[in-house]
Amino acid sequence: MTQQLNAQVFAYAKQLADSAFKAQSVALKGLEQVAELQIRALEKQSEAAAQFISGALETRDVDGLRALWEKATTAGRENAERAVSVTQEIIAVTQKTAESLSALVQEQQQAANDAVSAPVAAVKKAAAAAAK
Repeated sequence: MTQQLNAQVFAYAKQLADSAFKAQSVALKGLEQVAELQIRALEKQSEAAAQFISGALETRDVDGLRALWEKATTAGRENAERAVSVTQEIIAVTQKTAESLSALVQEQQQAANDAVSAPVAAVKKAAAAAAK
């Protein structure tokens, strides 16, 4: 009896460890995708800022300042649009990761239910056979 219980406990522990490993890999993949999106956005923003600064350093007169003002407005709008776009992509990755984790939890619950109900069904079957 103890050996049977130990086997069930070890099987459940192995299943739990496997599920935890899968959940960790799904979460890390999601974090990797989010970090990649943020790094790309930062690169684009840095390039835009560098271009703006080089334009500002080349400005020599009032007309140049007006053009620089228009560039600043355009750059600000583009940065805001880029930030919204990256945020939407991050939300999509986060939702996909959450859905994957939810599916893993459901698999774990189903496996736990099966692991509990299988021995009970076997005991019931054995009891019914012994009663006949």
